[in-house]
Amino acid sequence: MKNVIGVINLGKPHSMLNDLTRNRSIASVPFGGRYRLIDFTLSNMANTGISKVAVFTLNKSRSLMDHLGSGKEWQLDRKIGGLFILPPAIDFPTQQYRGDLQNFHGHIDYFNRSKEEYVIVCRSHMVCNLNYKEALQFHMDSEADITLLYNSIDPDTIDLSNCYQLDIDSHRRVRGMSGDTQTGNVYMETFIINKSLLVEMIEHCVEQEQYDLTEDLIAQHIDKFSVHAFQHKGHLSIINCTASYYEQSMRLLNPDVWKELFFQPGLVYTKIKDEPPAKYIETADVHNSLIANGCIVQGNVENSILFRGVKVAKGAKIRNSIIMQECEIGEDAVVENMILDKEVCIKRGQSLVGNAAEPIVINKRSII
Repeated sequence: MKNVIGVINLGKPHSMLNDLTRNRSIASVPFGGRYRLIDFTLSNMANTGISKVAVFTLNKSRSLMDHLGSGKEWQLDRKIGGLFILPPAIDFPTQQYRGDLQNFHGHIDYFNRSKEEYVIVCRSHMVCNLNYKEALQFHMDSEADITLLYNSIDPDTIDLSNCYQLDIDSHRRVRGMSGDTQTGNVYMETFIINKSLLVEMIEHCVEQEQYDLTEDLIAQHIDKFSVHAFQHKGHLSIINCTASYYEQSMRLLNPDVWKELFFQPGLVYTKIKDEPPAKYIETADVHNSLIANGCIVQGNVENSILFRGVKVAKGAKIRNSIIMQECEIGEDAVVENMILDKEVCIKRGQSLVGNAAEPIVINKRSII
């Protein structure tokens, strides 16, 4: 895949996860016990063989940059190509941010200097495991100007109010896209385009003072260009609010979902940390849970996800909860239907009980 550039677009504010994105971008939100959301998009590109990837950032990027490093875990630490972390192309706070195309236009030389013919543009909050080779072949065979990737989801099973849905004809041409329609063809905010056309459209949109990548660059040009749709038939987790983050995380406790997301068609890679295996003391009682390495469990854990280095004291009870890295749950404490951000300390005997429909988030480093 030497003829393809991978682009991960983080240049759009994403505050829908509220407290979980208070000090981090949505791309670096922890997910699945030891991963970050961006790991899935990067791993898809690595497994496809894409060796040149740009991450267009906006703000709150410290934890993201620390996590990505040189890109070694995704085979992107190389002399030719590799990982490019591109900062916002605007001056905060004197210059107003208008949209992600403003960021793209500020780094237009990145595209102009690249010799690759095609660009795959993705976001990080659509979590899936896919190989882009088939989609790219479809794009070339259909001679499309733009190919949008989508997944078919029953609108009655999940809230799709924050998603674009596609109107697709029998020839797999996109006839429209909207956040109001109920086709169930969910646009994964991933598309394939010829690099020269992307550069042309970026410059055209900015000249017209249009800065939204989806609305201005794609939706307004569906009738002008040949826009096709490629269906991804595997698992898709849409993380666009705290409730969806909790719900999609809990789905990982289903072995079928877990295996499909993490192993098919490729593996998911993340930053390596040298920690010992999880340790279960005699009093530990664990059921239907994901326990990451470095955890020490003495209490009861049920239907929950524990990230690396979590300590659960004797008599503590954790149910239907997400406990992030380095948290400590004291003796006889109760945590149920909660999301605990990193390094939270719950003292002995404390009881935190939330609602699964509206899970409560405890901020990073809180002591309760």
